[in-house]
Amino acid sequence: MGHPEGPARVRALQEYLARKGYPFLEPAPAADEDLLRVHTPAHLRRVRERDFYDPDCPAYPEIDFYARLAAGGALLAQERRGFSILRPPGHHAGPDFLGGFCYYNNIAVAVRKSGKRTLVVDIDGHHGNGTEEVFHGDPLVTYISLHRMYNYPGTGHVPRGNCLNYPLPPRCGKRLYVETLEQALAAAGPGHEELAISAGFDTYRDDPLASLGLEVDAFYDIGSVLGGTGLPTYLVLEGGYVPEVMGPAADALLQGLQEGSPPPR
Repeated sequence: MGHPEGPARVRALQEYLARKGYPFLEPAPAADEDLLRVHTPAHLRRVRERDFYDPDCPAYPEIDFYARLAAGGALLAQERRGFSILRPPGHHAGPDFLGGFCYYNNIAVAVRKSGKRTLVVDIDGHHGNGTEEVFHGDPLVTYISLHRMYNYPGTGHVPRGNCLNYPLPPRCGKRLYVETLEQALAAAGPGHEELAISAGFDTYRDDPLASLGLEVDAFYDIGSVLGGTGLPTYLVLEGGYVPEVMGPAADALLQGLQEGSPPPR
């Protein structure tokens, strides 16, 4: 049985979106100056020299290059209002730590470089502990995370200032999820210039790691609610571990964003 963080999922996602006619661009790797807005110099050195141990973050040859490329994909997504589907993911990487398949925090790198007042919404089934650690107390950022309770990484149980956490019961289903998302957006309030989405699809019904009982159509509804914010939007891929669902779920999310809906009251 293969490791859940394998290439088949992203390949299936790319091929599905290509068949749907989505265009693709290739980013450049993120530079030190981009990464240092989020991470410490010591963290960059450890990743560059592979001087770390984490069972979920193998010290592959050239991992620094691939992690920088993923961060560069987030930068390009912010610039072009697109969706970066590069790996490795990022939301478990903090200023000076890695974990959960994440080496650099891709979405945080893009948000910090933009300098805009940003609403970050994390719809991955796991709490983005790294993203919260980066942005906690940042007056330019509001972070929202909807995630499965009592799951990896064991954080996100309660709100922390500008970080609004909404742990949900396993297999909660679409209705509770969407209602909670609407409540979260209302709590975040107005005044943001951009919306950055940590897009995970591991909340899908049959996902082995973080299922919240969602069907593919739920991602359309999630996108529709987020599109209703009216904010310029970009997305960065996080989790999702059922290869055949990645493409349909991503397409549903993107279609929902495009269609939009009235913002929650």
